[in-house]
Parts: sequence; C-alpha cells; structure tokens
Amino acid sequence: MEKELVLFMVKSLVDKPDMVSVNEVEGERSLVLELKVDPDDVGKVIGKQGRIAKAIRTILTASSTKKGKRVSLEILD
Repeated sequence: MEKELVLFMVKSLVDKPDMVSVNEVEGERSLVLELKVDPDDVGKVIGKQGRIAKAIRTILTASSTKKGKRVSLEILD
C-alpha cells in the first residue's frame, strides 16, 4: 500500500514518471522505501528546503500508523 502511494505521489511530481522506482526493504517492525528517480528530477522530489520530501514522509507516517509499522523513505541518488 505504501509503495503504491509513493509511486502515485512522485510520478505526478516529476518530468519522467517512467524512471520512478520504489524498492521495499522490510524489517520486523519497520519498512524502508528506497526511491529512485531520474537525476534531473531529484530536486523536484526533495523540494525547496526539503519540504516536498518531508510532506511525503508525513503522509507515509500517517498511513502506516494503523498497521503499527514504522515507514521511512530514502531518496537515492
């Protein structure tokens, strides 16, 4: 669910949505989402002073509290 949510949000932000990929690394109590985008689109995903990335992380935290798992987002270069 979280993977699809991130894909939807990020693909609507970037110029090259076909280059967006999310890899899930699942632990016992946590889930790490590794986000890869085109190098030209990294700034659009992070936003000014990291505001967009922070907003995406906030939405992920809110959506994952029901499941009792901690979800974190890593934006890979």
